[in-house]
Amino acid sequence: MRIQHLLILLAVTISFSSCIETNQGFTKLPPGLWRGVLKLESGTNVVAVEEEVGTAVQNDTDLPFQFNVIYDDPSTFHIEIMNGEERIDVSDIIYGLDRKTAKDTLIINFPVFDTYIKALYEEGIIEGDWFVNYKPGYSIPFKAYHARGDRFKDLHKTPVADLTGKWETTFEVGKKDEYPAIGIFEQDGNMITGTFKTETGDYRFLEGTVQGNKLFLSTFDGSHAFLFTGKILEDGSLVGEFRSGKHYKSSWVAKRNDNYELGNAFEMTSDLTGEAFNFKFPSTDGSIVSLTDDDYKGKIKLVQIMGTWCPNCKDETTFLLDHLKKNKPQDLEVIAIGFERYKDEAKSMDALKRFKDKWDVPYQVLLGGTTANKSKASEKLPQLSKIVSYPTLIFIDKSNKIRKIHTGFSGPATDEYQNFVNDFERILEELRKEKI
Repeated sequence: MRIQHLLILLAVTISFSSCIETNQGFTKLPPGLWRGVLKLESGTNVVAVEEEVGTAVQNDTDLPFQFNVIYDDPSTFHIEIMNGEERIDVSDIIYGLDRKTAKDTLIINFPVFDTYIKALYEEGIIEGDWFVNYKPGYSIPFKAYHARGDRFKDLHKTPVADLTGKWETTFEVGKKDEYPAIGIFEQDGNMITGTFKTETGDYRFLEGTVQGNKLFLSTFDGSHAFLFTGKILEDGSLVGEFRSGKHYKSSWVAKRNDNYELGNAFEMTSDLTGEAFNFKFPSTDGSIVSLTDDDYKGKIKLVQIMGTWCPNCKDETTFLLDHLKKNKPQDLEVIAIGFERYKDEAKSMDALKRFKDKWDVPYQVLLGGTTANKSKASEKLPQLSKIVSYPTLIFIDKSNKIRKIHTGFSGPATDEYQNFVNDFERILEELRKEKI
């Protein structure tokens, strides 16, 4: 009997010790998968979902996304936001006790985009708001659940169609601001990924679900919060709604068309004079930069019109940085001109400095203006016919003449990305062969 008691006591001790060891693996948020939700609206169109492990109530205006909490050591963690194939590491995180509420407080900073999430954590739930600093008073309620199920509804209704393929799409149907796009989707059962490609860029990595005749897609990257909902009609076409954040809402329609193409990105903005291109803008290092500076004489130049708030600009910047790192070209210089959303020049310059430091940008980053309005930006660069999109990439030869202008950026989420890479390399090679 004593032996049995000793064995039981030993088993309990081992079990208790193993529990302590497991708990010592983290000291703050539980690691692993989380399901986040941005509440674009509240109190409307609530859809009840079957009660089961990992299921949450889903509103038609909820924008869900998933992220992993990953511990670098027992006291330090970062998060990894997941959108389709995309993984975004966020390590600028503050975690501590809120003295007013006596609850753990979490601040997740997205420094390049100048946004952040501030929330309280308690018993597997994070609840707070997502704030955008350059939009005074702008915030969206945020809630996240540990170890919850699918990105959208934890239902598995048989889809009425497989949406894999290419879709001719129109946004803002019948309105003054109507614009074309191409939907590119891959579907596997209920799961669907893809994007919408427009003439000025793409909506990046989208992920979602097809439930019966309903379509749901979303992405959140710290800057843009996109939610697409749609319905599959009896004729196989699609009709839906697009939300960006809590204010912007538009309609869209789509039909299958494997042969549909958008306008040429190299033909949307043109050089009005054919003369040597030039500008003078302040740099993050305090200098005034011009194309006539000695650093740029006799070299090929790439001038990127961008904004730190713009995810497509981030994608293009990543491409440019990779090109410079891989090739280390001695005959090529890059200059970024940022048009920011702060009216205050100092705050705009600070945003550009954070961008330059965060991404370890080795070239000059200039402040073009304190508004992202395209018409206002065009006034700062009057030699261009117009600025249609952020980003816009200008190819300039050794004599400072504009040779090509590429509008927008279709990133790695699209089938157009490799075409851009091929054109980019071809243009640079042609400019290299030219003599001054």
